[in-house]
Amino acid sequence: MLEILIFLTLLALGYGVGKQLEHKHFLSIVQRERDLAHIATFSSKRPPDTFCDQFLVQGSVVVSSDYFKQFMSAWRLFFGGRLQSYETLLERARREAVLRMKQEADYGHANVIFNVKLETSVISEQSGNNGAIGTVEILAYGTAGRL
Repeated sequence: MLEILIFLTLLALGYGVGKQLEHKHFLSIVQRERDLAHIATFSSKRPPDTFCDQFLVQGSVVVSSDYFKQFMSAWRLFFGGRLQSYETLLERARREAVLRMKQEADYGHANVIFNVKLETSVISEQSGNNGAIGTVEILAYGTAGRL
């Protein structure tokens, strides 16, 4: 009985701390998105003729799921349904990668990024998780310049 109580306590603690850290990271992302809002991003391949000072920019981030997200995803994999715990993790990772790309463009005094692409790759799958995500890299890249 004591083992179950310890397990549930650690699970609740992991949930609380993870939720707090995730919220703090989302607030940081929102602030940095405001700071870099002057850099427009487009997925179109062809920039206008007035596009100059072109250079490649990229931003990447590697994310790993915590034990609570893995525990919850194991339940979802068993019963079926959306893996919402991973959706927020990947949303944060995508936004972080785009922000890092925009920061690199800002360092080069660009005000626009064209042909923005996102790539996702699984670095590792942790065994014993029924194929659940272990570590994922998200890469955002594009062509930066000035209009």
